[in-house]
Amino acid sequence: MAGDGEFGKTVRAALRSQKLSVRAAARATNYDHAFLSRVLSGRQRPSGNLAKSLDKLLGMEGLLMELFDAISDEDHERLAAVSAQEVRLDARAVQAFGAVLTAQRRLDDVTGPGPMVHPARAQSETVRRILRDASGKHRDDLAMVFAEHVQFDGWLAASTRNDADAVKLLSEAAKLAEIVESGPLIAQARNFRGYVARQQGRPHEMTRWFLAAYETPGAHPAQRMGDASQAAHGYAQLGQRDTARRLLDDALGLSDAATDAPPDTAYWLTPMFQRLNIGLACLGLGQPGEAAEHIRAGLRGLPLDQQGAEWTREYRRALQLALASV
Repeated sequence: MAGDGEFGKTVRAALRSQKLSVRAAARATNYDHAFLSRVLSGRQRPSGNLAKSLDKLLGMEGLLMELFDAISDEDHERLAAVSAQEVRLDARAVQAFGAVLTAQRRLDDVTGPGPMVHPARAQSETVRRILRDASGKHRDDLAMVFAEHVQFDGWLAASTRNDADAVKLLSEAAKLAEIVESGPLIAQARNFRGYVARQQGRPHEMTRWFLAAYETPGAHPAQRMGDASQAAHGYAQLGQRDTARRLLDDALGLSDAATDAPPDTAYWLTPMFQRLNIGLACLGLGQPGEAAEHIRAGLRGLPLDQQGAEWTREYRRALQLALASV
């Protein structure tokens, strides 16, 4: 079934990331190996107790339970039927597909991007197929979920430095976001293009994409704050200090508005997270003391499930550089 298969793919990805076999997981959780294999292959519905045991074993801080709880038994049956084209797409199925995506995005923070690439891509292709054949009033809602799915695939590709694939996916994600007329999704796709450019050490491309994200109509203030500070970082690297300072001031000027809850599609944009990119901009402007203060506070303020996220490494390296320059 679609939902059960997603649970199994996610657990298998986490097991691979920790170099644990299915047999070892069965032993550690006191479950029969054959039963666990059926669950992880999607042939049997997991129990709540099994999900809880695996969550604890894999150190997922409750995120695997969120994936399990996100979809009821009835929703699992609905997803399976929709995937098999036995029933028409309805609101509950769209909600369930969205819940799976949300759980996958949160799991990326725990397992790292590598183990999530295959499960996420498989799920997005399932949604792509259903969307292609869908009609009726719920198709537009599923199109919104699909646009975010492709964007997440692009993020995972960028995070694993598959840059060509990332650019291709993020370009598609931006077009899909334009079709569904979602300012936040358009802005985030452009922001991720800026992220790719930053990893490549291309400040001209950084400024291009972060500015495009910053100027996107309908973007949330929290997104615009992050975009402005990251564009400032790019301009600082180019030696255009006045422009960098202006954009950093713009970012700081959005602080109050950015305290509103960010869109679900950019859940990580908390006030503490914002300090990480402000710190990068300060470092680029030759202010290592301020940079260290912002980055240290930002890292300490991250939620527990994000503390060890692979994307934090960039900021930890920047903190070391800032401290060495004070």
